[in-house]
Amino acid sequence: MRPQIVLFGDSITEQSFRSGGWGAELANTYSRKADVFVRGYGGYNTKWALFLLHHIFPLACTKPPVAVTIFFGANDAALQGRTSERQHVPVEEYKENLKKMVQHLKGCSTTMLVVLITPPPVDEEGRREYARSLYGEKAMKLPERTNEVTGTYARHCVELAKELGLRSIDLWSKMQETEGWQQKFLSDGLHLTAEGNAVVHREVVKVFSEAWLYAAEMPNDFPHHSEIDGNDPEKAFQQRCL
Repeated sequence: MRPQIVLFGDSITEQSFRSGGWGAELANTYSRKADVFVRGYGGYNTKWALFLLHHIFPLACTKPPVAVTIFFGANDAALQGRTSERQHVPVEEYKENLKKMVQHLKGCSTTMLVVLITPPPVDEEGRREYARSLYGEKAMKLPERTNEVTGTYARHCVELAKELGLRSIDLWSKMQETEGWQQKFLSDGLHLTAEGNAVVHREVVKVFSEAWLYAAEMPNDFPHHSEIDGNDPEKAFQQRCL
Protein backbone atom coordinates (compact mmCIF):
# COMPACT_ATOMS: atom_id res chain seq x y z
CA MET A 1 0.00 0.00 0.00
CA ARG A 2 1.28 3.46 -0.86
CA PRO A 3 2.02 5.97 1.90
CA GLN A 4 -0.83 8.39 2.51
CA ILE A 5 -0.68 12.19 2.61
CA VAL A 6 -3.73 14.03 3.99
CA LEU A 7 -4.53 17.69 3.34
CA PHE A 8 -6.67 18.99 6.23
CA GLY A 9 -8.15 22.45 6.06
CA ASP A 10 -10.95 24.78 5.02
CA SER A 11 -12.24 25.76 1.56
CA ILE A 12 -8.75 26.54 0.26
CA THR A 13 -7.97 22.89 0.86
CA GLU A 14 -11.40 21.66 -0.28
CA GLN A 15 -10.93 23.42 -3.62
CA SER A 16 -7.36 22.17 -4.06
CA PHE A 17 -8.34 19.28 -6.34
CA ARG A 18 -9.96 21.57 -8.88
CA SER A 19 -8.17 22.10 -12.19
CA GLY A 20 -4.80 23.64 -11.40
CA GLY A 21 -5.32 23.25 -7.67
CA TRP A 22 -2.40 22.72 -5.33
CA GLY A 23 -3.75 19.38 -4.09
CA ALA A 24 -4.15 18.03 -7.61
CA GLU A 25 -0.61 19.14 -8.44
CA LEU A 26 0.66 17.49 -5.29
CA ALA A 27 -1.05 14.23 -6.27
CA ASN A 28 0.67 14.48 -9.64
CA THR A 29 4.05 15.14 -8.00
CA TYR A 30 3.67 12.00 -5.88
CA SER A 31 2.02 9.89 -8.59
CA ARG A 32 2.76 6.19 -7.91
CA LYS A 33 4.73 7.23 -4.82
CA ALA A 34 2.00 8.25 -2.34
CA ASP A 35 -1.76 8.76 -2.28
CA VAL A 36 -2.96 12.30 -1.56
CA PHE A 37 -6.30 12.67 0.21
CA VAL A 38 -8.19 15.94 0.55
CA ARG A 39 -10.08 16.60 3.74
CA GLY A 40 -11.11 20.21 3.24
CA TYR A 41 -14.26 21.77 4.67
CA GLY A 42 -15.43 25.08 3.29
CA GLY A 43 -16.26 27.70 5.91
CA TYR A 44 -14.77 25.72 8.80
CA ASN A 45 -12.64 27.28 11.50
CA THR A 46 -10.32 25.45 13.90
CA LYS A 47 -13.01 25.16 16.58
CA TRP A 48 -15.34 23.24 14.28
CA ALA A 49 -12.50 21.23 12.77
CA LEU A 50 -11.64 19.76 16.17
CA PHE A 51 -14.88 17.76 16.03
CA LEU A 52 -13.61 15.97 12.91
CA LEU A 53 -10.26 14.76 14.24
CA HIS A 54 -11.33 11.38 15.61
CA HIS A 55 -13.34 10.64 12.46
CA ILE A 56 -10.62 11.55 9.96
CA PHE A 57 -7.62 10.47 12.03
CA PRO A 58 -8.73 7.64 14.36
CA LEU A 59 -6.16 6.88 17.05
CA ALA A 60 -6.60 3.15 16.45
CA CYS A 61 -5.65 3.42 12.77
CA THR A 62 -3.10 0.74 11.90
CA LYS A 63 -1.68 2.71 8.98
CA PRO A 64 -1.78 6.44 9.73
CA PRO A 65 -0.75 9.04 7.14
CA VAL A 66 2.95 9.69 6.72
CA ALA A 67 2.26 13.42 6.35
CA VAL A 68 -0.55 15.88 7.08
CA THR A 69 -0.90 19.55 6.20
CA ILE A 70 -3.01 21.67 8.56
CA PHE A 71 -4.27 24.74 6.70
CA PHE A 72 -6.73 26.80 8.76
CA GLY A 73 -7.06 30.41 9.84
CA ALA A 74 -8.79 32.24 7.01
CA ASN A 75 -12.17 31.77 8.71
CA ASP A 76 -10.91 32.05 12.29
CA ALA A 77 -9.70 35.55 11.36
CA ALA A 78 -13.18 36.73 10.34
CA LEU A 79 -13.96 39.90 12.29
CA GLN A 80 -16.52 40.21 15.05
CA GLY A 81 -19.37 42.54 14.25
CA ARG A 82 -19.09 41.87 10.52
CA THR A 83 -20.98 39.55 8.17
CA SER A 84 -18.88 36.44 8.88
CA GLU A 85 -18.55 36.86 12.64
CA ARG A 86 -19.96 33.38 13.45
CA GLN A 87 -16.73 31.95 12.02
CA HIS A 88 -14.53 34.08 14.28
CA VAL A 89 -12.19 32.35 16.71
CA PRO A 90 -9.98 34.48 19.02
CA VAL A 91 -6.36 34.25 17.99
CA GLU A 92 -5.11 32.62 21.21
CA GLU A 93 -7.86 30.00 20.92
CA TYR A 94 -6.93 29.49 17.28
CA LYS A 95 -3.36 28.75 18.32
CA GLU A 96 -4.51 26.37 21.06
CA ASN A 97 -6.83 24.58 18.62
CA LEU A 98 -3.94 24.04 16.21
CA LYS A 99 -1.91 22.65 19.10
CA LYS A 100 -4.71 20.18 19.91
CA MET A 101 -4.74 19.05 16.29
CA VAL A 102 -1.00 18.46 16.31
CA GLN A 103 -1.15 16.56 19.60
CA HIS A 104 -3.90 14.32 18.24
CA LEU A 105 -1.96 13.60 15.05
CA LYS A 106 1.20 12.82 16.99
CA GLY A 107 -0.94 10.45 19.07
CA CYS A 108 -1.72 8.63 15.85
CA SER A 109 1.95 8.46 14.85
CA THR A 110 5.02 9.98 16.46
CA THR A 111 6.84 9.88 13.11
CA MET A 112 4.12 11.65 11.13
CA LEU A 113 5.28 14.76 9.25
CA VAL A 114 2.91 17.58 10.29
CA VAL A 115 3.14 20.87 8.41
CA LEU A 116 1.27 24.00 9.51
CA ILE A 117 0.23 26.43 6.76
CA THR A 118 -0.78 29.98 7.60
CA PRO A 119 -3.82 31.60 6.01
CA PRO A 120 -3.02 33.55 2.85
CA PRO A 121 -3.11 37.35 2.86
CA VAL A 122 -6.43 39.11 2.34
CA ASP A 123 -7.14 41.67 -0.37
CA GLU A 124 -9.82 43.76 1.31
CA GLU A 125 -10.85 45.60 -1.85
CA GLY A 126 -11.07 42.28 -3.65
CA ARG A 127 -13.43 41.00 -0.96
CA ARG A 128 -15.61 44.10 -1.32
CA GLU A 129 -15.75 43.72 -5.11
CA TYR A 130 -16.68 40.07 -4.75
CA ALA A 131 -19.47 40.93 -2.31
CA ARG A 132 -20.80 43.62 -4.65
CA SER A 133 -20.85 41.13 -7.52
CA LEU A 134 -23.08 38.85 -5.44
CA TYR A 135 -25.28 41.25 -3.49
CA GLY A 136 -25.11 44.59 -5.29
CA GLU A 137 -26.12 47.52 -3.08
CA LYS A 138 -26.91 45.11 -0.23
CA ALA A 139 -23.27 44.09 -0.03
CA MET A 140 -21.28 44.73 3.13
CA LYS A 141 -19.81 48.21 3.47
CA LEU A 142 -16.86 47.02 5.55
CA PRO A 143 -14.67 43.98 4.79
CA GLU A 144 -15.40 40.91 6.91
CA ARG A 145 -11.66 40.20 7.07
CA THR A 146 -8.59 42.42 7.04
CA ASN A 147 -5.06 41.61 5.99
CA GLU A 148 -3.65 43.05 9.21
CA VAL A 149 -5.75 40.81 11.47
CA THR A 150 -5.13 37.76 9.30
CA GLY A 151 -1.41 38.48 9.63
CA THR A 152 -1.74 38.15 13.40
CA TYR A 153 -3.20 34.67 12.98
CA ALA A 154 -0.40 33.79 10.56
CA ARG A 155 2.23 34.84 13.10
CA HIS A 156 0.63 32.71 15.82
CA CYS A 157 0.63 29.74 13.45
CA VAL A 158 4.34 30.14 12.72
CA GLU A 159 5.11 30.68 16.41
CA LEU A 160 3.34 27.46 17.34
CA ALA A 161 5.27 25.51 14.73
CA LYS A 162 8.53 26.78 16.23
CA GLU A 163 7.39 25.94 19.75
CA LEU A 164 6.49 22.39 18.77
CA GLY A 165 9.46 21.82 16.47
CA LEU A 166 7.29 21.51 13.37
CA ARG A 167 7.74 22.72 9.84
CA SER A 168 5.51 25.55 8.66
CA ILE A 169 4.72 27.55 5.54
CA ASP A 170 4.20 31.28 6.08
CA LEU A 171 1.93 31.77 3.10
CA TRP A 172 0.75 35.16 4.38
CA SER A 173 4.29 36.57 4.13
CA LYS A 174 5.41 34.59 1.09
CA MET A 175 2.66 35.80 -1.20
CA GLN A 176 3.16 39.44 -0.26
CA GLU A 177 6.75 39.31 -1.48
CA THR A 178 5.35 39.49 -5.03
CA GLU A 179 4.21 42.83 -6.42
CA GLY A 180 0.54 42.78 -7.37
CA TRP A 181 -0.14 39.71 -5.23
CA GLN A 182 -3.74 40.82 -4.72
CA GLN A 183 -4.87 39.99 -8.26
CA LYS A 184 -2.07 37.58 -9.12
CA PHE A 185 -2.69 35.10 -6.31
CA LEU A 186 -6.27 35.74 -5.11
CA SER A 187 -9.46 35.25 -7.13
CA ASP A 188 -11.89 36.98 -4.77
CA GLY A 189 -9.62 38.59 -2.23
CA LEU A 190 -9.32 35.33 -0.26
CA HIS A 191 -9.35 32.17 -2.37
CA LEU A 192 -6.56 31.23 -4.74
CA THR A 193 -6.03 31.74 -8.45
CA ALA A 194 -4.10 29.16 -10.47
CA GLU A 195 -0.93 31.10 -9.72
CA GLY A 196 -1.79 31.24 -6.04
CA ASN A 197 -2.30 27.48 -6.04
CA ALA A 198 1.09 27.10 -7.71
CA VAL A 199 2.72 28.97 -4.81
CA VAL A 200 1.15 26.62 -2.26
CA HIS A 201 2.13 23.54 -4.27
CA ARG A 202 5.71 24.72 -4.61
CA GLU A 203 6.05 25.51 -0.91
CA VAL A 204 4.52 22.21 0.22
CA VAL A 205 6.78 20.20 -2.09
CA LYS A 206 9.77 22.15 -0.79
CA VAL A 207 8.94 21.43 2.84
CA PHE A 208 8.15 17.76 2.16
CA SER A 209 11.40 17.33 0.23
CA GLU A 210 13.48 19.01 2.94
CA ALA A 211 11.98 16.57 5.43
CA TRP A 212 12.06 13.05 3.98
CA LEU A 213 9.26 12.93 1.41
CA TYR A 214 11.37 13.71 -1.65
CA ALA A 215 9.30 12.32 -4.53
CA ALA A 216 12.26 11.69 -6.84
CA GLU A 217 13.83 9.34 -4.30
CA MET A 218 10.66 7.48 -3.31
CA PRO A 219 10.06 4.09 -4.95
CA ASN A 220 7.19 3.48 -7.34
CA ASP A 221 4.55 1.15 -5.98
CA PHE A 222 5.10 -1.34 -8.83
CA PRO A 223 7.79 -1.78 -11.48
CA HIS A 224 8.05 0.73 -14.32
CA HIS A 225 6.87 -0.79 -17.58
CA SER A 226 10.40 -0.59 -18.97
CA GLU A 227 11.50 -3.08 -16.29
CA ILE A 228 9.04 -5.73 -17.45
CA ASP A 229 10.32 -8.44 -19.77
CA GLY A 230 7.64 -9.23 -22.33
CA ASN A 231 8.69 -12.87 -22.41
CA ASP A 232 9.04 -13.28 -18.65
CA PRO A 233 6.89 -10.59 -16.93
CA GLU A 234 6.70 -12.48 -13.65
CA LYS A 235 10.36 -11.80 -12.93
CA ALA A 236 9.81 -8.05 -12.56
CA PHE A 237 7.05 -8.60 -10.00
CA GLN A 238 8.64 -11.32 -7.89
CA GLN A 239 10.46 -9.07 -5.45
CA ARG A 240 7.60 -6.62 -4.75
CA CYS A 241 4.46 -8.67 -5.26
CA LEU A 242 5.15 -12.28 -4.36
